[in-house]
Formats: sequence, structure tokens, C-alpha cells
Amino acid sequence: MVLNMKEYLKAILPDSMKEFLRKFRKSLFDIYALKSYSQEGEDMILRYIFGNQKTGFYVDVGAHHPKRFSNTCFFYKKGWRGINIDTMPGSMEEFNKRRPRDINVELAISSKKHELTYYIFDEPALNSFSKELSESRGGCGGKYKIIDVKKLETFRLEEVLDKHLPKNQIIDFMSVDVEGLDFDVLVSNNWNKYKPKVLLVEIYSESVAGLMEHEITKFLKNYGYIIFAKCPNTVIFKFLPEV
Repeated sequence: MVLNMKEYLKAILPDSMKEFLRKFRKSLFDIYALKSYSQEGEDMILRYIFGNQKTGFYVDVGAHHPKRFSNTCFFYKKGWRGINIDTMPGSMEEFNKRRPRDINVELAISSKKHELTYYIFDEPALNSFSKELSESRGGCGGKYKIIDVKKLETFRLEEVLDKHLPKNQIIDFMSVDVEGLDFDVLVSNNWNKYKPKVLLVEIYSESVAGLMEHEITKFLKNYGYIIFAKCPNTVIFKFLPEV
């Protein structure tokens, strides 16, 4: 009598090992579980917003990594595509390898074209143009350290989208996370020309009242955006034309 591999293993393995493998398989392949790549579950809120939309387009400013802390990886795996932008020298090598459908752009975004000092940490997710924020994170006795400083030329988001966004392409969502200069990125966009349906922005505010008075919230309200949801540090805005 010939046994297949499953039957053979079932026959020879002790019960304790079979129970371990059963639990291990369930933890990996639970049909009721969803895998989030975002740092704070932002991609699951986006999944709720876009439902079963099979294709779409995103723009990720401060993309960091194709998987780690990514608000777009979940959607790339579903068949979406988009533009990934990050300042870190060499960052797009991994994107080009893992995200061949995407448009991957390695440059810095700011409110105007000029040269800024870029602070590089031993934790790349903290890299920033903000001197104040970087020094507070990399000070004496801090958990993270500044390992390099570079002078980099910056570009406006508007000109980057002018060059790289496919013609007549609608932006379903845009994620902005640049560690302290998020408002500068928003100011650099042409909101009459490039208006994503959903916008994710990192805003440090401990209260809802403080969030409502934040300069980013007020700025986006002028272009028809309202707050839809909030994670610990990320605020999700939706565009409503009637606002």
C-alpha cells in the first residue's frame, strides 16, 4: 500500500509534533487573518475605504522600504501600482528589485528648490531634514544615533508628479511621511492639479482638539479634505468636493 506524503507524516509523527504543526499552519494560513505591512495598520483602513477595488494608483512620499512600515505594499500585492519617493541614497535599489511595476524615484521633496541638510540615523525610518527633530532623537543617551549628514538638493512635489505621473492618471491615495517636514511636502503640491481621493499624513497631536487646530488640517480643509480616521501618528483625510 502506497501512502502519500501527508498520510506518511501523519502515521510516523508523534501527537505532540502533529499538534505543533497544526498550530503553526493555522498561524500562517488563517483564512480569517489579514497581513498588514503598515506601522500603525493604515493599510487596513485603506482596505476598508477602497473595498474590493482590484487596481488603483498611489503616491508614497517617504516610502522608506517596499515592505517594512509600508502603506502601499498590501495594495501592490493586490495588483495596484504607483510612485514611490524617498530621499535616502540607495533606497530605490530595493524598490526596483521588489516593486518593478512601480515608478521609483530617489530624491528629496520640500516646499521649494534649495539645498537642505539630511540627517541619517541607524534606524532609517527616522531619517529627516528636520534639525530640531533629529537632534532630539539622536541626543546623548538616546536610543537612536545620527550616523551621517548629507547636503541634498530638494524638489517640489508638483514638478515630480509633472514628470512621473502617467497622463490622466487618478491618484487613489497619497501617503506623506517625511519625519517633520510633512507640511512642506503638502505645500509643494499643486492641489488644483493633483488631488488624491485619500491622503495620509503623519501629524503628532495628542488630542483631537489639537489635531483640529493643526496647520495641516486647516491647510487641507481649504482644498476639500476632511479627517476620516486617525492612527496614533497618522491622520487619514478624504476629499469631499462639497466641503
